[in-house]
Amino acid sequence: MINALIGGAIIGLAASLLLLTLGRIFGITGIMSGMFSGFKKSNMWQYMIVVGLILGSAITSIFMPQFFQYEFKTSLPLMALAGFLVGYGTRLGSGCTSGHGVCGLPRLSIRSVVATMTFMISGIVTVFIMGRF
Repeated sequence: MINALIGGAIIGLAASLLLLTLGRIFGITGIMSGMFSGFKKSNMWQYMIVVGLILGSAITSIFMPQFFQYEFKTSLPLMALAGFLVGYGTRLGSGCTSGHGVCGLPRLSIRSVVATMTFMISGIVTVFIMGRF
């Protein structure tokens, strides 16, 4: 549980620092889509965040490999479908959970409140349904 608290605090700190220093939102959907709009010096911060995410994962996997030891209990086609639906929903909802939940809620964005409630309710219903099969 302490790891989750530390991780949440770091995410909140990173999101706050990005907003305070560059006036940008720490939503990974916006960060990734901005990277694919063509390389510009003005979006170098987006590349740095993605490199940091990759390096952070790589370093963690070296020093704490237990975090990466898991087995998937569902089929690859079902995971691919789920990934597609998440991506579609992210575009439809104008952002992802990190953008809306971590960055939108503290800014009191009504759109983010609705989106976060939708994410949470959908997740709860999905877990309930999948737990029945």
